[in-house]
Amino acid sequence: MSNVGSSGRALGGELEEKVDLTAETDAKLEQSAQLAKGGQLKEALAMLAALEKRCRVGNDSPNLVRVCESSLQYCKEAGDDEMLLTTLQTLSTRRSQKQAAIRALVHKCIPYCVEGQYTPLSVTGGNEKKARDKLVEALREISDGKIFLEAERARLTRCMAMIMEQEGDMAAAADVLQEVHVETYGSLSKREKVEFILEQMRLTLAKKDYVRAAIVAGKVSRKHLQEDNMEEYKVKFFTLMAELHRHEKNAFLLAKDYHSIYSTPMILNDDTKWKEALQATVVYLALSPYSNEQQDMMNRVHKDSNLEKLSSFQLTIKILLKKEIISYPMTNQVELEGVSAILEGVQDLIQFWHESFHRRIIQHNVRVASLHYRCIHGTRLAQLLGLEPERLEREISSMVSDGSVYAKIDRPKDIVRFAEPKTPESVLSEWASDIDKLLHMVETTTHLINKN
Repeated sequence: MSNVGSSGRALGGELEEKVDLTAETDAKLEQSAQLAKGGQLKEALAMLAALEKRCRVGNDSPNLVRVCESSLQYCKEAGDDEMLLTTLQTLSTRRSQKQAAIRALVHKCIPYCVEGQYTPLSVTGGNEKKARDKLVEALREISDGKIFLEAERARLTRCMAMIMEQEGDMAAAADVLQEVHVETYGSLSKREKVEFILEQMRLTLAKKDYVRAAIVAGKVSRKHLQEDNMEEYKVKFFTLMAELHRHEKNAFLLAKDYHSIYSTPMILNDDTKWKEALQATVVYLALSPYSNEQQDMMNRVHKDSNLEKLSSFQLTIKILLKKEIISYPMTNQVELEGVSAILEGVQDLIQFWHESFHRRIIQHNVRVASLHYRCIHGTRLAQLLGLEPERLEREISSMVSDGSVYAKIDRPKDIVRFAEPKTPESVLSEWASDIDKLLHMVETTTHLINKN
C-alpha cells in the first residue's frame, strides 16, 4: 500500500485496493460496546483503535465512519470529557485519514457542544463549561482550512463567539466572528449566510465598531431580504441599520430604515408594530434635510392609507408639504418628540433631535419666503419667522452653503435678496422663448378658427 496516494488512486493511476470489513466491524463493535458498558472504556477504545487502522488502510470508509462514531459515543456515555477530546484529536489527525471519517467525527461532536444549530448548551457547572469550550476550540482547529467542513466551522465559530459574549468579552466575540467570511461559502444556505452576517453586525455594533458594522452591512443583499421567507431577517437587518444610522445622526437614512421595517408583511399584521414604525418614519422624515428624494418619500408616505389612523402624524406631513410658514413649536411637537424611536439613545442625541426639529422648520420657512419674495428686509423676515436676526442670518448662510436656496444678504441696508440676478443673455433667451410660445398659440388659435 506504500504506492497509494491520498486522492483515492495509486500513484501509478490504478484504483486503490478496498477491503470489506463489515463482518469484523460488526463483531468488534458488539464486543467493544459490552466492554464500555462494563466500565472498561480504555479496553474498548483500544479494540476500536486497531479496527480503525484496518478500515483506514483497507479504504473501507463506511465501516471506518462507524468505528470513529462509536469511539466518541462510548466516551460520551461514560461521561469522560478528557477521553472524548483525546479520542477526537487522535482519530482526526491519523495519517491519511479519510474525509468521510473527519466529517463524521465533527458531525458527531457538534451536538455535544451546540444545541440545535447555533445556541450553546446551558452550562450549570464550571467543569462542564471548560469541557465544552475545549471541545468547541478543538473542533474549530480540526475544521480549519478544510473546504468540506467550511459550514461546520462557521457554526462552531459562531458558537465560540456566543461563549465569549456570555463571558462578557464582546470585543473578542466580534473579532472571532470577523475571521469567517461566510459570504464566500458555497455550502451554506442563503438564510444561514444572512443570519451569520446579522450576528456579525450585532456584535460589531455592540463593540461600537461602527465603521466595521457598515462594511459588514454591505454584504447583505437587499434583494434577498424582500423574499417571503426572509421577513424576520429583514426586520432584524433594518433594526441594526437604524442603530448604525442613529449613531451617525442621519435622519433620512433612519426614515428609510423604519419605512422598510414598516413595509414588511409581518409588521403590517401587528397594529402596534406598524404604528411605531410608521410614526418613526414620519418623525425622521420631518428631521431630514430637504432634498428631492426626501420630498418624494414624504409624498409617498402621505398617500399611505394607514397614515389616516395616525391623525397627528398625517397633519405633520401635510403641513411640511404645504408652501406655508410653520409656527414653532408645532401643535403636535410634544407627541412627535415622544416617539420611542426618538427617545432611544443618550440624552445628547435626544437634545440633538429636538434642536434639529427647530432648524428644519426654520429652513422650511426660509424656502417658503424665497418663493414669495425677491427681496425683503432682514428684520421684517425675522419678525415673520419669529426669529432673532442673528439666528436667521446664520440659517440662511448655512442653506446657501449647502445649495438648498439662493440668497444674498446686504447687511448695511438690511436686505435679503432671494432672486438670482439674470444676465442679459438669459433675459433675451426667456423673452425669445415667450415670443415663440405666443406665436404658437396664435397660430393654433387661427387654425382652429379657420377649421370651424
